[in-house]
Amino acid sequence: MDLRFGALTGIKVIDASRVLGGPYCGQILGDHGADVIKVEGPSGDDTRQWGPPDLGPNAAYFAGANRNKRSIVLDLQRVADRERFMEMLAEADVLIENFKPSTLRKWGWQADEFVARHPRLVHCRVSGFGPDGPYGGLPAYDTAIQAQCGLMSVNGSAESGPLRVGLPVVDMTTGLNAAIGVLLALRAREITGRGQSVETTLYANAISMLHPHASNFLGTGACPAPTGNAHPNIYPYDSFETSSASIYLAIGNDAQFRTLCRHLDLDALPLDPRYATNPARSIHRQSLRPVLESALLPVDGRELVGRLARDGVPAAIIGNVRDVLEDPQTRHMGLLVDLEPGYRGIASPIRLSDTPPTYRCPPPVFPGS
Repeated sequence: MDLRFGALTGIKVIDASRVLGGPYCGQILGDHGADVIKVEGPSGDDTRQWGPPDLGPNAAYFAGANRNKRSIVLDLQRVADRERFMEMLAEADVLIENFKPSTLRKWGWQADEFVARHPRLVHCRVSGFGPDGPYGGLPAYDTAIQAQCGLMSVNGSAESGPLRVGLPVVDMTTGLNAAIGVLLALRAREITGRGQSVETTLYANAISMLHPHASNFLGTGACPAPTGNAHPNIYPYDSFETSSASIYLAIGNDAQFRTLCRHLDLDALPLDPRYATNPARSIHRQSLRPVLESALLPVDGRELVGRLARDGVPAAIIGNVRDVLEDPQTRHMGLLVDLEPGYRGIASPIRLSDTPPTYRCPPPVFPGS
């Protein structure tokens, strides 16, 4: 088979999901060669209306998760369109959907029916909580799950209180794990000849992201508190002000700390037992931070970050979205995609040497619009 469009060339995907988790999974598969058909209801995916801003004919939000797809409209309230949907599945390798269980029942379907009718189908189901349990079948959006699952409780600071993570991290992690699940099931199908169901939930994905806070709690019984920009286990792993910029120091070991101190003319600091090792620094961070603040404030942070990086110490200027998208490293790595008409997006972060991702078409315009 010719794999010039990517490793998944020849795989047909029906993406009947909406909003972000499922569509992001579909875009990952499409970027790597799968033929993805996005099935939308008569009103279209909700995120088509999640603007402004717009990116070409689509809301920018929709455009960010629906590249490399074709789109058709099916009104699954109608028997004829449900039959057409099932006919499409007979020719498909993968189905991605996030229908509510009550909606499936209303249509006369069960969640396990798709694979039962089409034994080679990989059926990927994305939901908030799964079909059963105390929250089974309940609706879920990213930020509500961030709140419920403790992500907000460890974000922010004591002064700010719990804060939403400024990205839809639960939805996007769910999409990533959905794609992993699909690939695992396709691999198993190569051996068994049978498809199977894949399920991933926003709830489970949010809990899976609680590292190291969940591990810390399971080890100590102490409920984690927000630490602002500081890391709960490592220090100094925090933001600091300098004369020219806000910077972040990500000191992961004792050698890096000694290098930092050398650059700041604080060579005696690592000899202090309170600061000689990471556990000691983490325990005594409240006395260490003012020392570092005083040493860093008069320093040219941009120049210091460059020197530290050359000496193997992870450090960075705290930039914004414009900074990173215009960064020469971003251009060098080809991390922006330009497609006609008027589409710009973020490239796939997954690179394969023989079958790289391809960008064949921008997000589809809603049929008939």
